Amino acid sequence: MIPGEPAHWERGGHKVLATTRVLELREVSFRHPKRGTQKDFMVAHAPDWVNVVARTPDDRIILVRQFRFGSNALSLEVPGGVIEKGEDPVHAGVRELLEETGYGGGTARLLGSVLPNPAIMDNRCHIILVDGAVPSGPMNWDPDEEIEVSLATVAQALDWARTGKITHSLSVAALMLFEGVRRV
Repeated sequence: MIPGEPAHWERGGHKVLATTRVLELREVSFRHPKRGTQKDFMVAHAPDWVNVVARTPDDRIILVRQFRFGSNALSLEVPGGVIEKGEDPVHAGVRELLEETGYGGGTARLLGSVLPNPAIMDNRCHIILVDGAVPSGPMNWDPDEEIEVSLATVAQALDWARTGKITHSLSVAALMLFEGVRRV
């Protein structure tokens, strides 16, 4: 038997279980439209994020390395961060790039958006390409950030995303989206 199209469960109300600086944990009620069953599921509600693939005029990708509390390890990744309420994703990407790396300028555009973990999260990560980024000003890190900025050739950055030197899944997604538009 070949199953048909999965049902789109009907979302009901929710109850906030915990609120933190970076996300809200919600118990959300869903009802199956055909079976009528109703269950509660955990959903992490978070603001949208932005990740930036920034390329310099000499065809290098700007990378950051910083400590990540979830993995308890240093992580090599593309710059990025939280989009402020009402902020345009492209503007947020340009802002995050400057704050984390001191680079700016060039042209910026949206490459695409991905769902970080749709099984348990309700937000999006928008991937921004900044082409022609140059040193533009001082870095302005958040209080808990310490960032090492480095440059890699485009080939190196793409290879590191494919071979596991870059393991942050949203950075890998950003670099793969960049690779796709780069070939067009």
